Amino acid sequence: MLTPTALLLPAFAPWFDIAGLGVFAASGALAAAKRGQTAVTLAFFGLITGVGGGTVRDLLIGAPVFWVHDARVPTVCLAVSALIWVTPERWWRDDALAWFDAIGLAAYAVYGAAKALGYGIPPVPAAVMGVVTACVGGIIRDVLAGEPSILMRPELYVTAAALASASYVLLDLLGVPRAVAAGIAAAAGFALRAAAIHWHLGLPAYRGRR
Repeated sequence: MLTPTALLLPAFAPWFDIAGLGVFAASGALAAAKRGQTAVTLAFFGLITGVGGGTVRDLLIGAPVFWVHDARVPTVCLAVSALIWVTPERWWRDDALAWFDAIGLAAYAVYGAAKALGYGIPPVPAAVMGVVTACVGGIIRDVLAGEPSILMRPELYVTAAALASASYVLLDLLGVPRAVAAGIAAAAGFALRAAAIHWHLGLPAYRGRR
């Protein structure tokens, strides 16, 4: 039997959700692992990073908080955290994680925008919800780990999420089939983030009055 949420979301959505969830949970658990923390801390970081953005999104759009009603979500986060706990750190290189994170970022941004549209949110706020979904978990992770927030770094990260979510919303408004729109939008967001990783691209910083 389909749940109300399932009726509102396009068919591609669960795959995009799991892709983003697993990668962000991994990034959270690794943030704790690299500081020599306990298994409990790894699990907490993995869970809060994985579900943080989606939780804020659901509260803002008036949807049931997704992970409270779906046991698979915390299970994925905790399983990823456990995997990192039992494997050596050399398996999780920073550059490899950055590429996986780029995939998760693009997928989660599209999923967040699609879910917001499914709940009747207008296009511009729906695109913003895509950015919230993709970025807020990482912001919470950085704050808890004492790292500079992704919002305070010039690298093209939030911008890539914005490109993915805005592209999906625009293509959906133009009547492009949702699965096609999702693929194009996620590819655009990933391409921008990949370019930023490879060529160290960033936005210009404010320099004040000249």
